[in-house]
Amino acid sequence: MSYQYLSSEIKLELHNILKYWSNNAIDEKNGGFLGEIDFNENKNYDAEKGSVLYGRILWTFAAAFPVTKNPEHFQLAQLAFEEIKTKFYNSETKGIFWSIHADGTPKDPKNQIYALAFVIYGLSEFYKISKNKEALDLAIILFKSIQHYAYDKVNKGYFEALTSDWKPIEDMRLSEKDANEKKTMNTHLHIAEAFANLYLVWEDKDLRESIIDILRTIDQHFIDKESWHLKLFFDENWNERKDVISYGHDIEAAWLLLWCAEISNDEELIQKYRNYAVKMADSTLEGLDDDGGLWYEYDPQEKRLIAEKHWWPQAELWIGFINAFQITDDEKYLDIFEKNLRFTKKYLIDEENGEWFWGVNADYSKIKKDKAGFWKCPYHNSRACLEVIKRLK
Repeated sequence: MSYQYLSSEIKLELHNILKYWSNNAIDEKNGGFLGEIDFNENKNYDAEKGSVLYGRILWTFAAAFPVTKNPEHFQLAQLAFEEIKTKFYNSETKGIFWSIHADGTPKDPKNQIYALAFVIYGLSEFYKISKNKEALDLAIILFKSIQHYAYDKVNKGYFEALTSDWKPIEDMRLSEKDANEKKTMNTHLHIAEAFANLYLVWEDKDLRESIIDILRTIDQHFIDKESWHLKLFFDENWNERKDVISYGHDIEAAWLLLWCAEISNDEELIQKYRNYAVKMADSTLEGLDDDGGLWYEYDPQEKRLIAEKHWWPQAELWIGFINAFQITDDEKYLDIFEKNLRFTKKYLIDEENGEWFWGVNADYSKIKKDKAGFWKCPYHNSRACLEVIKRLK
């Protein structure tokens, strides 16, 4: 398959994803975007709305606009920004509400640092297309809040969550499936991503030092130098709590950490993460099925595969393996991407209604979870499309 053909195919899929969100996700009743569309395309106008969803919608339409040149995409990014500014931003404490009620009032006011990171990521991307100083100023405020309240000045790294007024909180979990630990791989990965994107529009010395610091922390604690999988959960003193192998996070981190290192312009980190990108892509092969799909997780303690193939690990595989191909010139990585693309088209892309299904079970039956919602956002698959289009040039 030629690069040109692959690129045109991916451009079409990007168009389909954006079209789904443009046509279906607007909340005509309460304003902004819907908190939930279920597996059967039923819209829930009463669902709570998450700041992660909104940060990712903001990033998606802002990042897509330079490619699509569609003014509607700019307008939707503008809408997401206005909603974040007026409904999610806690101006008293300079934080972000984790969630709001459908009517726009705060529901869960805690500061989950992962959510602040995604809002920074989206605001930075929006500033690129709008030059809206209010968006940049808000991103900088949130960066300073994270540094002031969530950074561990003793042991380094970042605490997972705090109350709305930045006090310690008992339940720090990002979701019900996560371990209740103070430091997690997932949050550190997305802080690095957010800070790097902010640095592209705000070349601040302290921000660059923070990116370098977090990349060194991730290198020291979160990357297993024997298996090349990620370690997921730690207490504040960096004692690991053993958990699953997350194939999607492995391959996402493989390319994303290199991207962050390149933005930091630290040559030592760039070379290190170029090397890691290939090793982590190779370790992800353990989770690849014969059909080209990537399994969700593996539990080494129970020696048990979580035999599901979710949408987002496939999207991250596209970028991670094309990235490995770019580094090595080894076409096997491109072949893996192409095979996964065929798997994704066959089983995950909803040809009838648009967007991607949550995933499939081992027998290819659909996982009947949200089409849009708290965790089902347009960010992973639209970003995969945007990155593939850019890299295949």
